[in-house]
Parts: sequence; structure tokens; C-alpha cells
Amino acid sequence: MVKNWSSIKRKLLGFKLTDGLVFKTIIYLLLIIIGFVYLYPILHMLSYSFQSLADLLNPMVNRIPTSLFLENYRDAFKTLDYFKTLGMSLLVTLLPAIIQTIIASLVGYGFAKYEFPFKKTLMGLLIATYIIPPQVTMIPKYVLFNDFNILGKIWSIIVPATFGQGLNSAIFVLIFYQFYKMIPSVLDEAAEIDGASNFYKYFKIAVPLSIPSFITTFLFSFVWYWNETYISSLFLGESFKTLQMRLANFVSEYNSVIGGGNSMYANEAIRMAATILIILPMLLVYFVLQRWFIEGIDKAGITGE
Repeated sequence: MVKNWSSIKRKLLGFKLTDGLVFKTIIYLLLIIIGFVYLYPILHMLSYSFQSLADLLNPMVNRIPTSLFLENYRDAFKTLDYFKTLGMSLLVTLLPAIIQTIIASLVGYGFAKYEFPFKKTLMGLLIATYIIPPQVTMIPKYVLFNDFNILGKIWSIIVPATFGQGLNSAIFVLIFYQFYKMIPSVLDEAAEIDGASNFYKYFKIAVPLSIPSFITTFLFSFVWYWNETYISSLFLGESFKTLQMRLANFVSEYNSVIGGGNSMYANEAIRMAATILIILPMLLVYFVLQRWFIEGIDKAGITGE
């Protein structure tokens, strides 16, 4: 009896508690609950986006539609002018994200590998640009861009990213700074003995080892620029209508494009379909870059000195 109880206890609690059945069950339950919290909004949008108006008005239909009503996506696609607007969204999102990633890498490498006067002061100013609320600098930026005659142009987004003042650039510089600090200095010393220049050390040593940082920075930069509507509407105005800007005015856009003054209106199902179409590019980016991110970590793994 004692032996059986000891065997059951070992199976339930394990040798170190963390390898027991009870601990694993608790962990998996927590993961399922957390995963459901994150997946529920997407499942809710998917469910409603395929419901017809009759399903929305039918109290017997709760989550699962009676049939896949694809007209919602067709109307949302037409209202958003999807391909044209998607191209504009990528222009004001992809290009600044790439530039911001490159600039943040260069600045982070300079702070991590070189000593120069007022280094700590400049680092403090860099961090201050992230701490200060962006609303404080909106009006000065607007006046400055107006003086340079770049308001309503893509340059109002590209120029700040080029000079290290893009969306949350400071945190990306810190990511690269911390990563470059972890690279063993013996690699740079060995390269210097072989006569390598500073550019060679950056492109042949630092960049290949920091692929995970590049992927992470680009991914977050791309997502933040994609979801940004305040800066785009303020600096770009009506010149570049992104998908998010069209979603903000989706009801009025739908009434003018689809409704035509009739009794048709943008119900919840059509709005959910439009939302799915807007987040779809982000899901594709995550799906593609996830594999490269994992491979980058495997290739960039380094040991301590």
C-alpha cells in the first residue's frame, strides 16, 4: 500500500514538483485560459463577419452563423477600396519601418562600441524622447514640417524615421544597444588585428549576429506604424488614406459607396469583415517572420567569454 501510494505521489508531484502531472496540468490550464483571452476577439470577429443580417436579427443565432455570408467581405472590400488603400498603408508603414530599423541599428552600435564626449548625456536625451508624451511635440513638429513644406507628403513620416525620431525609435536603439553589448569584444579585437575597418566589423560581425534584433525591431516598428492613426491623419491628412483611417470613417464611407442613400447600412457583420481585412496583413507578417525569427536566434546564439 505504501509503495503504491509513493508511486502515485511521484506521478502526481514528480521528483522536482515541476515534472509532475499536477504542475503540468496547472500550466496547461493557464496557457489555455490565456490563449483563449487573446483568441476570443479574433474568433468573435470571424463569427460575426460571416453572419447575414437575418442571422444578426435572429435571437436563436448566437455565435455560429447559419451559412457563410461572403457578401459582407465583398462590401467591406469595395468600401475600403482595399488594394489601393493597402498600397498607401504599406507605403507609409513599410518604408519608415525599414529606415527606422537601419538607423536604430547604427545608433545602437555607436553607443555600444564607441566612447565619445557627452555619451551619457546623449543617451539620457535619447531616453527622454521616449518618456516625453508624443502629444507634447505634435504642434512643434507640425509647424516645423509646415515650414519645410512637407505636410501632406510621405516625407513627413520618412524624415523623422531617417533622423532617429521615428515612432518609438528610442526603445529600438536600446534593443540594439543591449544586443551589441552582449557581443564578445574578442571578436572585434580579432578583426582589428586582421586589419578590419569599422564598417567591416559592423557589417560582417555585428549585423549577422544581431539578426534577431533586426527582425524584432522591424516587426514592432511595422506594427506600430500600421496601427498609428493620429500621426498619419495629422501629418498626411487626406493625401494618404490608410486602412485604419478608412475604418474610422467606415460607416459614412459605406453609406456613400454601397448604401447610395438607400436603407442599407453598415451593420456589425460588415464592420467586423472590414476589421478582419485590415488585420489580415499583420497576421501574414507575423506568420512569415516567426520562422525567420526562430532561425535567427539559432544562428546568432553566442556563448559568454
